[in-house]
Amino acid sequence: MHRYKTLLISLLLLFTIGIQAQQSGSISLALMKYKGGGDWYANPTSLPNLAGFCNTHLGTNFKRNIATVEVGSLDIFNYPFIHMTGHGNVLFSDQEADNLRQYLIAGGFLHIDDNYGMDPYIRVAMKKVFPEKEFVELPFNHPIYIQKFKFPNGLPKIHEHDGKPPRGYGIFWEGRLVCFYSYESDLGDGWEDQSVHNDPEDKRLAALRMGANIISYVFLQ
Repeated sequence: MHRYKTLLISLLLLFTIGIQAQQSGSISLALMKYKGGGDWYANPTSLPNLAGFCNTHLGTNFKRNIATVEVGSLDIFNYPFIHMTGHGNVLFSDQEADNLRQYLIAGGFLHIDDNYGMDPYIRVAMKKVFPEKEFVELPFNHPIYIQKFKFPNGLPKIHEHDGKPPRGYGIFWEGRLVCFYSYESDLGDGWEDQSVHNDPEDKRLAALRMGANIISYVFLQ
């Protein structure tokens, strides 16, 4: 029964994305809203800027208006790519964890970007989603680092935080990467308007290029 439920959800995901694209000529990226006190809304200009960069450099047709979806809502099945960020606590209810699990198994993708301070909480939250899985560090030759833009040393370092090297972790389901977690990199801050953090242009460009690689990988894998 569980297998057929997952199949039906997969078909729903494909159907709703297809209808959305036909009606509007484009697809929306989405930002995840979650409970626990973490500032899920931390980088308001990041996803619109990433969408614009991908439209220019990858030939995509993403909307610049970003959707906000709650983790426990069936609305997440309308979006093939969901971004999650924040600085603090993350809490998933049992229903929310199951909803996110079904979304990821059905073909959806979650990118988690630690905006500093999120790490101990997101690991517990994702363990509730996939109790049988662990985050595994992706090798530098993983396809996500060698899409249109090449990152032979893995994730770029945008903000220092604790001075640790950036790490990219993944959760795999039946051989498919369903969740990518960028840690000690802070890609989302690099995607923001230059005036927000006053990052050097080369840092912003590196962040946007890596973001484009994630998008390219998600839609081509």
